[in-house]
Amino acid sequence: MKIASFFSGAGGLDLGFSNAGFELAYANDNWGGCWETFEKNHRIKIDKRSIVDVKPEEIPNVVGFVGGPPCQSWSLAGAMKGINDPRGKLFWNYVELIEKKQPLFFLAENVPGILSPQHKPEFMKLIKKFWNIGYVVSFMLMDARYYGVPQERMRVIVVGYHKKLGKKFEFPRGYGKWVTLKEAIGDLLEPRPASEKNKTNGKLEIPNHEYMNGGFSTIYMSRNRVRGWDEQSFTIQAGGRHAPIHPQAPKMKLIGKNKREFIKGKEHLYRRLSVRECARIQTFPDNFVFYYGNVADGYKMIGNAVPVKLAEAIAKKIMQDLKGMQEKDRGVICQTESQKSKEAKLCLASNQ
Repeated sequence: MKIASFFSGAGGLDLGFSNAGFELAYANDNWGGCWETFEKNHRIKIDKRSIVDVKPEEIPNVVGFVGGPPCQSWSLAGAMKGINDPRGKLFWNYVELIEKKQPLFFLAENVPGILSPQHKPEFMKLIKKFWNIGYVVSFMLMDARYYGVPQERMRVIVVGYHKKLGKKFEFPRGYGKWVTLKEAIGDLLEPRPASEKNKTNGKLEIPNHEYMNGGFSTIYMSRNRVRGWDEQSFTIQAGGRHAPIHPQAPKMKLIGKNKREFIKGKEHLYRRLSVRECARIQTFPDNFVFYYGNVADGYKMIGNAVPVKLAEAIAKKIMQDLKGMQEKDRGVICQTESQKSKEAKLCLASNQ
C-alpha cells in the first residue's frame, strides 16, 4: 500500500511506515539539509519545493498521507505564535492537499503545545475541518517510552480514517517495559568530538558517532541535563547545543535557583550525546546514515524526526485495520486514475 510523506525531514515517520509494510511513493521537504540523507536512505527522490507550491495533481494516488507540520509555532518553549506564524499556517496547506486527494487515511504529528489553552481552539478548528472534508479523526498525546523508545518524548498524534471506511482509528496499546539508555547506547565506544567549527569528521567506523563541541549556555545550566543508565533520555531536541549529557556523567549539582554546575573533578565526563547516540535514542538503526557538513544539521534532522518505533507501532495498527477491511469488504473505494476517468474500480488492493 502506497503512502505520500510531507515535511519528511530525515524520514523517521517514513521508516516506521516502511517497516510496517507501506511503500513510500512520494516525499516532500524544502529544507536542503535533509535531502541527501532522505534520498540515500529511502531510495526515492524528494520533492524539494515548499508544500505551498505543490499541486494536488502532482501527488500520486496513495492510500495515506503522513507528515509532521513544523512544530516551532506551537511549541511551549517557543514564541507560541501558532497559526499567526507562517510555519503554523503550513498545517492548513497539509489539510488542503488531503481534502483534494481524499486518501483513505492521514496522520499528522505535532508537539504537546498544540493542545495548550492558547492553541487548543485553533487545533479543534483543524479537527472540525477534517470531519467536514470526510474524515473520522482520533488524536492522542502519546508518550514514546511506551513504544520501545528510550526517551521521554510526548507528541500529539492525529489519525483520520475516511468516512467511507466506516471505522475510527484506535491507538495501539503501549508495551509494559521501558527501554533504558544502557540498553540503547551502552555498547557504543567513546565517540569523536566534531572537527574545527563543529564540522563533521567525515566517514567514521560507526557512522555519525561524533558530538558537538562548545560551551554550555546559562539556560542549559539552569537544570539537570543528565539521565542515568537505567533511565530514559530527556527529549532529543533539534539543536545540538541542547543535546543531553551522556549518562556516564554524574547528575549536575544544584547551586542556586535555576543554576547548576558540573561535579568538580568529573568535568571530563560531561559531553553531549553524539549524533549516533541521539539517532539510537530516536530508534534509527545504525545502517541509517545521516549526511551533513555541519554536525548541527545531524542533530537537527534527528531531533525533528518522529521516533521510528513510535511511527512503526501506529503504522502497524493502520495496516492491520486496512487489511482487515480489505478482507471483509472488497468494495472499499479508493482514489485511482481509473476512477477519475469514470471507470469505476473497487480497489483497495490496487494501491498495493
